[in-house]
Amino acid sequence: MESALVIGAGPAGLACAAMLQANGVRALVVERAPDVGSTWRAHYDRLHLHTERRLSSLPGLELPRAYGKWVPRAQVVEYLESYTKHFNLQVKHGVQVERIDRGGEAWRVLTAGGALLARAVVIATGFNHTPRLPMEWTGTFAGELLHSAAYKVPDPYRARDVLVVGTGNSGAEIAVDLVEGGAARVRVAVRTPPNILRREVFGISSQRLGLSMKFLPERWRDPVANAVQRLSIGDLSAHGLKASPRGPYTRAREGQIPILDVGFVSSLKQGRLSVVPAVMGFDGRDVLLEGGARIQPDAVIAATGYARALEKLVGHLGVLSRQGLPLEHGPRPAAPRLHFIGYSNPVSGNLREISIDARTLARAVAQELELVS
Repeated sequence: MESALVIGAGPAGLACAAMLQANGVRALVVERAPDVGSTWRAHYDRLHLHTERRLSSLPGLELPRAYGKWVPRAQVVEYLESYTKHFNLQVKHGVQVERIDRGGEAWRVLTAGGALLARAVVIATGFNHTPRLPMEWTGTFAGELLHSAAYKVPDPYRARDVLVVGTGNSGAEIAVDLVEGGAARVRVAVRTPPNILRREVFGISSQRLGLSMKFLPERWRDPVANAVQRLSIGDLSAHGLKASPRGPYTRAREGQIPILDVGFVSSLKQGRLSVVPAVMGFDGRDVLLEGGARIQPDAVIAATGYARALEKLVGHLGVLSRQGLPLEHGPRPAAPRLHFIGYSNPVSGNLREISIDARTLARAVAQELELVS
């Protein structure tokens, strides 16, 4: 029987395993992929962290200064490999976890290769787990349709007409990548206008500005952030993008993080990309837009988000909300000695919050195991 079993070898799972070890708890990490950091390996090549290197390290090992202020995707992967070796973490690859059940004083973790028993379980399978296409889309598209999870580089779309659906950070950055990579035409379909902030203003990152906001009364946060948007981004309505109906902090509570601009605004203002209404469905070569318009792009890249896909794993345990998110997170157990980590998406930065949560969660698990020993 394992003392603690961590499911997932991404940043959250590795950080948690390292901190469990630091608190005297032997932890086994199980991962379905053949390598650590599988999600980061799959991301598009252009991706950099939108949070500062100095605020994005996992606990116990700093991201190297040589990676720069905005760490590239490949160096994130390199760092996760170094982190695993630095702490000599026990990671077992090729393990597909299918279900978790209570088994007396232990948890019974059913995998494709059999059952594992553990006194404590930490679920860290990732916020961006399963690519999701909108259920409400009707019809089928005769052109090329792919989720942004399958996008890597702009080369296949050179001289082609491409529609990007969704204005999260992935959609905005992929649109810029296509523009700079030589796509003939790039359009972005927008359902709800996003909040947009510069990645940094006068050398100060939006992440640090966001952290400073926590000292303001909550009622002031949206007005202050809206003022920063107006001063640094300006009015984009003349370019087809209206102001967001709600402020950055309100939208963040709803699960929509602001775009941290790395070229989207300038491309829009220069006319190198354009905005169209939301996609309603498909009809052969036609993409059907809200309001009745039809367009015929060669390819549609859907940056429409991910599902956490936790229902099959633990949905029967009553630990998930209607939205499929953990009811409890971090050091607070969802059930006795069952924890979740990495399922928040805060404006302060996901990796920063993972680092904080890993330390407090590990201490909580150590205390729980001492109580039941």
